Amino acid sequence: MAQPSSSLSSSKDDLIQLIKRLGTYLALKMSNLFSISLQKLDPRSVGAIAGLAVAIIFTYRLMRSPTAPARRQPKRQAPTTSSSAISTQSNPTLMPSGVCSSSEDLRPQNVVDEFFQPVKPTLGQIVRQKLSEGRKVTCCVLGVILEESSPEELQKQATVKSSVLDVLLEITKFCDLYLMERVIDDESEKNVLLALENAGIFTSGGLVKDKVLFCSTENGRTSFVRQLEPDWHIDTNPEIVSQLARFIRYQLLISPVRPERTAANVFSSPSLEHFFGCV
Repeated sequence: MAQPSSSLSSSKDDLIQLIKRLGTYLALKMSNLFSISLQKLDPRSVGAIAGLAVAIIFTYRLMRSPTAPARRQPKRQAPTTSSSAISTQSNPTLMPSGVCSSSEDLRPQNVVDEFFQPVKPTLGQIVRQKLSEGRKVTCCVLGVILEESSPEELQKQATVKSSVLDVLLEITKFCDLYLMERVIDDESEKNVLLALENAGIFTSGGLVKDKVLFCSTENGRTSFVRQLEPDWHIDTNPEIVSQLARFIRYQLLISPVRPERTAANVFSSPSLEHFFGCV
């Protein structure tokens, strides 16, 4: 098997030696020609010499360039069961070419799968989807935005839920939001406004103090909602939700206990943040 390759290399060496000798001979002849006065040479002679030199250099460089060895095509033979078993036992590290390249073949598929993985929606997208692109929202404050659940507690303090801030700010970005609550005195109003201001709702969101409404009765809150005609109303009082079901497009009842659904346009959730999947 090694004889053809050795004879090929020897013939190539002989040819290179022959070209070298021819180059030496021509160099000697050209030196003799250039020793003659250039005035005696006509343009045809100079052109012939230059063409011969270029041809020699081109041929020499062509012969020196390495030739790619011919790739041998392996003969496909159907191996017998016994021979394949013996070869597998003798060299267990050998793997079929198809198996070896399986990881490489899977790389493009993995890139495609990773590219087409479902993208997790942002909180803003979830809020818009849940509200069905509603543009006006009214919401009570106690038990939804504040930790306190009764008007009596607001006389002492008001605390905004930290878990509801992100949702509330997203609502204010694309909705006309109105907050409302029943209070006992002016001091309760100040506590609510101060808590909302300290939480950054008036600065980070699109809510202004004029859109925080206060009333002294539950019927007053119902009147606010009917006058504003929102797309969504969020409340903790089942009676108010039931009364407004005929007039408001959608409502969300915030209740720790899931009540029976009284109307098709009334939804329920333990908290506002839970409704938007933040818990």
